[in-house]
Amino acid sequence: MDLNHIEFPAALIANLYHSSLIEDETGLKKTIPKEKVFPADEITGSIPWKSLGNNQKNILIVLKSNEAVHLTDKDLAFLTDILGACKLGLADVSIVNLKNHPDASYKEITSFFKSKIVFLFDVEPASFGLPMSFPLYQIQSFAGSSFLFSPSLGKLENDKVEKSKLWVSLKRLFNL
Repeated sequence: MDLNHIEFPAALIANLYHSSLIEDETGLKKTIPKEKVFPADEITGSIPWKSLGNNQKNILIVLKSNEAVHLTDKDLAFLTDILGACKLGLADVSIVNLKNHPDASYKEITSFFKSKIVFLFDVEPASFGLPMSFPLYQIQSFAGSSFLFSPSLGKLENDKVEKSKLWVSLKRLFNL
């Protein structure tokens, strides 16, 4: 085998490219971090976590999407815009689709991702396992994290009033 015909294992190629470069509708190129699947812990038997993003700022985004592994391309584009307005990117957050982890409790998820801020998009606080209920757009501190409950990304994108309510909460949360 000469230098022009070297074959690498697929796992090696995947590790070389930690993110994908995509072009959005406007022609702008964006880097999207690849999906992370954290392996199961053989000692404790904990479940593997499927997430999108690098979690550099310990911000967890929890949602439910039956149409995609994490979220649809349209929702991802809208979420990226929201994060950009908050001076954040996908590298700063972890996105977890509860469809992939239906039995996971808030304690397991937030402790694994060491979450300081948790966004619940169309996930009721009680159904996430929180021992309390709080209204939409209210920043709720609990167990060392700040939680923000909001409608789904699809509903927010098409409703200016709801979007502005979310923006007010985001400005308070991130001191914008």
